[in-house]
Amino acid sequence: MAQVLCHLPKTFDENLIVGLETSDDAAVYRINDDLALIQTLDFFTPVVDDPYVFGQIAATNSLSDVYAMGGEPKLAMNIVCFPNCLSTDILTEILKGGYDKVKEAGALLVGGHTVEDDEPKYGLSVAGFVHPDQILTNSNAKPGDLLILTKPIGLGIINTAIKGGLADKDAYEEAVHIMSTLNKYAKEAIDKVKVNSVTDITGFGLLGHSLEMAEGSSVTIKINHESVPIISKALEYAQMGLVPGGAYANRGHIGDKVKFGPNVSREMEDVLFDPQTSGGLLISVPKDNADLLLEELSNTPTRHGVIGEVVEKEEYYLIVE
Repeated sequence: MAQVLCHLPKTFDENLIVGLETSDDAAVYRINDDLALIQTLDFFTPVVDDPYVFGQIAATNSLSDVYAMGGEPKLAMNIVCFPNCLSTDILTEILKGGYDKVKEAGALLVGGHTVEDDEPKYGLSVAGFVHPDQILTNSNAKPGDLLILTKPIGLGIINTAIKGGLADKDAYEEAVHIMSTLNKYAKEAIDKVKVNSVTDITGFGLLGHSLEMAEGSSVTIKINHESVPIISKALEYAQMGLVPGGAYANRGHIGDKVKFGPNVSREMEDVLFDPQTSGGLLISVPKDNADLLLEELSNTPTRHGVIGEVVEKEEYYLIVE
């Protein structure tokens, strides 16, 4: 999408705080000195067979962008594509799953729009609020920061195994737990600690979204591959070739901007390029604040870890060691 939007005329408004320029997670528009509006939209095809669980995952993913900007979601509207050959009971379960996650987020589901399509698709348009002085962006990482990831990666690979009927019960349950956990809880931890930059990890994978942060901040990001939290079985499934097409697309798009160390295996590279569904937050935090943030994150529902650091700009924007 970013490659297409860059060809459109630029929009200028003195109150538009975050727009298209840095490929950030959502738009932010200043309403007054104390209030700014966050606006985002996301939807996709089912990643699991259970319609209620799919609704939960899709809504969690849509709400994530608001948290990544430092805001609180307030209003949500359904966006639905649905084939007429399927029972409306399935659609009801999808919408119930979405409703429950919007409620958990403390927001209101206020309507939406449905069109007929050959394949089900579901998500939300979400509006949230943030104080203009508390906006978090993906373009303010500072040399000396540590990088903390709040959810394990490998979701695209596990989803590929699920679709192929090859995912075991533990991998499936772990993936569903991660994808349906709101980033609300990680954002609440961030609220208590000064951080410099945040983005959520979704379709461009850990490396794609790290690159956006590095380029937007004019720094180099170094990732220690051994420290990255990974879903169980993701590396094993990658070795079996259960790698989604999106991972190859991500590699083709940004691979020349990443320097890999000699100890990084091909399957590890696949996991790092793997597109995530409802992934975690990548946080660039001053080193002196990292322990406090980790302490706050210890109360959140998903595994997390320090995965790297930010340094002055080098030849490559991303270095994986």
